[in-house]
Amino acid sequence: MRKLIVLAAATAMAIGGTAVQAQTAQEKGEEKLAKMLEGRVAGEPVKCINTMGRDHLKIIDRTAIVYDAGRTIYVAKPSRPGNLDDSDILLIERYNGSRLCTSDMIKTLDRSGGFMTGIIFLEDFVPYTKPEED
Repeated sequence: MRKLIVLAAATAMAIGGTAVQAQTAQEKGEEKLAKMLEGRVAGEPVKCINTMGRDHLKIIDRTAIVYDAGRTIYVAKPSRPGNLDDSDILLIERYNGSRLCTSDMIKTLDRSGGFMTGIIFLEDFVPYTKPEED
């Protein structure tokens, strides 16, 4: 009986530790995103954005998908930010040519094994633009 209680306590600690780590990863992601957006002004959210290169698309761990278009950075948060892992690969099935839209199917794949780890549903893209200097 004593072994069972110790095992239950160890399991509870492991589960609690995982939740704390996930929270910390999300907090770090929010901080990283805030630094990227420093000095920028938010615009009206949009459903689709024009994308020219996929090397401008980044995952902010447990936080958002970011597309850097130079003067403007577009940020789309998923409905479940905990599913975003910056070590995963995004597989995007686009339905609008070179445009990335909230309706596109986005799957995440494990970088080392190539197996599917999840599906991402994005909210609108919010543009953050640097104000023009006088």
